[in-house]
Amino acid sequence: MIHITGHTKLTGLLGSPVAHSISPMMHNEAFSALDLDYVYLAFDVSPQELPQAVEGLKAMGARGFNLTMPHKNAMAKLADQLSPAAALCGAVNTIVNDNGILTGYTTDGIGYMRAAEAAGFPLPGKVMTLLGAGGAATAILVQAALDGVSEIRVFNRKSPTYEKAQALVEKLNEKTDCHVTLHDLDDTDDLCDSILSSQVLTNSTNVGMAPNEDTCLIGDLSVFHKDLVVSDIIYNPRETKLMAMAKSQGCPAFNGLYMLLYQGAESFRLWTGRDMPVELIREKYFT
Repeated sequence: MIHITGHTKLTGLLGSPVAHSISPMMHNEAFSALDLDYVYLAFDVSPQELPQAVEGLKAMGARGFNLTMPHKNAMAKLADQLSPAAALCGAVNTIVNDNGILTGYTTDGIGYMRAAEAAGFPLPGKVMTLLGAGGAATAILVQAALDGVSEIRVFNRKSPTYEKAQALVEKLNEKTDCHVTLHDLDDTDDLCDSILSSQVLTNSTNVGMAPNEDTCLIGDLSVFHKDLVVSDIIYNPRETKLMAMAKSQGCPAFNGLYMLLYQGAESFRLWTGRDMPVELIREKYFT
């Protein structure tokens, strides 16, 4: 149970909507387990209200806060400074307030990389085919490149986000040792060739998410070879059509549920300097 005192440090979540989020339960449980005098609250904040909300939290000395949709990109412009990954992404999901200096981080990519490791598939040194170039994909792409994934082939449709993705690809090739390329998702032959020569296939789009569980970006079972690990950032349903197809061909597959857990754990560490008791939180909220 959380006990509020005159010294309780405030953390929270800014977004719209936020009522569905499990982050308050997750963080408050962790604070309680470690006997930390912190509290985590959810605040439904519109885009128009974000600058005032941020200034208010800063003025009140809040220790930090998370950002969810639709605020991640806007917060990158409001922060005083950015971590290397957040600067590359142009997006922030975690703010740390150090005596009025707001530092922006993106922990989504860290969450993905730790989830892959926890599932038994460390990704540094591997070749990845990444589906999508949106917000989640960008966080994964940047962190994977920074963490030593050897090659990443990004597949995205030629939409307005394609040029932005190309600019990020060029930055990553300049600033990391990862070889990153951008491809047209509608070129099925190119996509199949990429998957066949990859060790990791990651879907970072919402294709396959409830209520459209019967959809999948991959239509050819032959691409699921014996050396391929498949991941999907979707966790509703727990097993997407992509995952089911991969498993039917003997490929291991994992979903995005633990990405959510581990991105929260990294935010927790940034605020408190302590490691979240992830086994406790996983058992209580992620099983």
